[in-house]
Amino acid sequence: MGNNALNANGFTNASGMTDNHITVRGSDWYWAVCAVMTVSTFAFFGLSFRKAQTQRLFHYITAAITLIAAIAYFCMGANLGWAAIQVEFERSNPRVGGTMRQIFYVRYIDWVFTTPLLLLDLLLTCGLPTPTILYTILFDEVMIVTGLIGALVTSSYKWGFFVFGTAAFLFVAWTVVFEGRSHAKALGAEVSKTYLICGVWTIFLWFLYPIAWGLSEGGNVIASDSEAIFYGILDILAKPVFGALLLWGHRNIDPAHLGLHVRDVGETHKSSTIHHSEKNTNGASNGTSTAAAEPAHTDNQTV
Repeated sequence: MGNNALNANGFTNASGMTDNHITVRGSDWYWAVCAVMTVSTFAFFGLSFRKAQTQRLFHYITAAITLIAAIAYFCMGANLGWAAIQVEFERSNPRVGGTMRQIFYVRYIDWVFTTPLLLLDLLLTCGLPTPTILYTILFDEVMIVTGLIGALVTSSYKWGFFVFGTAAFLFVAWTVVFEGRSHAKALGAEVSKTYLICGVWTIFLWFLYPIAWGLSEGGNVIASDSEAIFYGILDILAKPVFGALLLWGHRNIDPAHLGLHVRDVGETHKSSTIHHSEKNTNGASNGTSTAAAEPAHTDNQTV
């Protein structure tokens, strides 16, 4: 049985009809990427069971990234989650002919969740302060939202949103490359090496996303199938491959060394018991001292 998604879901929805869209080859590619993301999710989650529950944070974050991406690629493979947007630049090339380009907004829904998680993986690795992490994630969200708005705008004003998004990305890149690297160095050679590999890998790939945007949603230069391949390859490298590199680097790194202490239930109960015992001991000691002091005071008064 062949891929029937395009016939089942068609190229007309509430936004209108698109005449510049993916073909069966594009849909097949999206299904293939969905499969890669799904297998990666199971692999990352499965690997977490080799760690104690208190040391699974990075496995869970990384598995969540590929899980969300798998759902997004399922939507795109099924030819869902798109809007028909009038192109700014009409092309004579029949591969990008037509005036209404198919824009997959579900791709941005994916990124609005997965890119902060990617940054969380990275910035927790280098032990960056929480306020800096939150501020960097804010700029990341600005980058994604402005990219989506620009993709949906039909006029040349879309490039204004592209500039805002690029500026936000440059801030994120600066934080990862400079601030994050200096914090990672302070945590030792192993942390620094893992962070450097994953950080350089991520920022290099993220520099290619604006190029993909400019050639597809922005400039209508490449066909929708080519757009699918471009973004799909980038997402595979930026998510499953990144996740494999990160978790391999973390195999001998204790999260507590990064300032991440996750307490287990038994550990919490044990700590509470010890604290209660110490409190009772201190109270008894103070009571003895007080009792011992009172006769002495009485004796002195007697004298």
